Amino acid sequence: MAEAIGHVEALDVAQAVAHWKAAGLDLSGVLSPPDVPAGTPLRRTTVQDHGLEKALDHTLVELAADALERREQVRISLPVRNVNRTVGTLLGHELTKRWGLDGLPDDTIDITLTGSAGQSFGAFVPRGITLRLLGDANDYLGKGLSGGRIAVRPDRAAGFAAEQNIIAGNVIGYGATGGQIFLRGQVGERFCVRNSGATAVVEGVGDHGCEYMTGGVVVVLGRTGRNFAAGMSGGVAYVLDLRAGRVNPELVDLQPLDGDDAAVLEELLRAHREETESAVAWRLLQDWPAALERFTTVMPRDYARVVAVRRQAEAEGLDLDGDVVWSRIMEAAHG
Repeated sequence: MAEAIGHVEALDVAQAVAHWKAAGLDLSGVLSPPDVPAGTPLRRTTVQDHGLEKALDHTLVELAADALERREQVRISLPVRNVNRTVGTLLGHELTKRWGLDGLPDDTIDITLTGSAGQSFGAFVPRGITLRLLGDANDYLGKGLSGGRIAVRPDRAAGFAAEQNIIAGNVIGYGATGGQIFLRGQVGERFCVRNSGATAVVEGVGDHGCEYMTGGVVVVLGRTGRNFAAGMSGGVAYVLDLRAGRVNPELVDLQPLDGDDAAVLEELLRAHREETESAVAWRLLQDWPAALERFTTVMPRDYARVVAVRRQAEAEGLDLDGDVVWSRIMEAAHG
């Protein structure tokens, strides 16, 4: 392979380029040998230095040693800058190596960071780690979140209304499988795309929120952009003052809240208020019966049928993982 890599002149492309489907296609810019001095390597011969030894996580791992080794609670406070990317990911790796998929009890490692966090803040963080950020964050916050908790709010010295400003970037909670995200402020596009199990509360989202979501719970305490819930096949979203025209209706229905929904939503708003001191959550909780009337449940149709089957089976005392229930679920899923 080392002898072949980079030698584009050895490719026989005549048959492909002469095919009628490629008529008029000029690939010379791609298939021309590079104009480099003789003897220049045409393949990778040096190792790229990613600077991982400078990662903030090395400090976090060191400070969290008591938790990692003996499950003791630790509290950490540090500044953070936007050059610090994937904060918490290496720490989460060390935790999972030692304690497995179940992680540690919630808040065992409780970290408060102040400043602007770089991309992928809290990516893949497992249960047992809580990341509190006083400031703001870039894209991909909580990507692949695996049971940990992330709470982001502006610095207390900030002189603006958090709910009217951006607190984090695009693609928050992408592919998350578990855990919680609390964001006091608005975020960009593609919030909770492919979320399959995390719970997230936010105060406004851009376009394509909950796209391809398959599980978990999302609460939006503010505006939504276009194409909300496109391809959403599972999970549930509760949206304040929802504009129905912003929702992609192909797979979901819009419903009023029922009693179970109301209880879940109230609990999440109280948690959001506690984690971020959200003014929006506080105002809604002051007159909760009136606030409930302003929320809409976004529910995938097939998922709703499956949930109904499981609730009925639970009421009948059936084994939720048994063959009878699974047979009912498959029947419901196919309409």
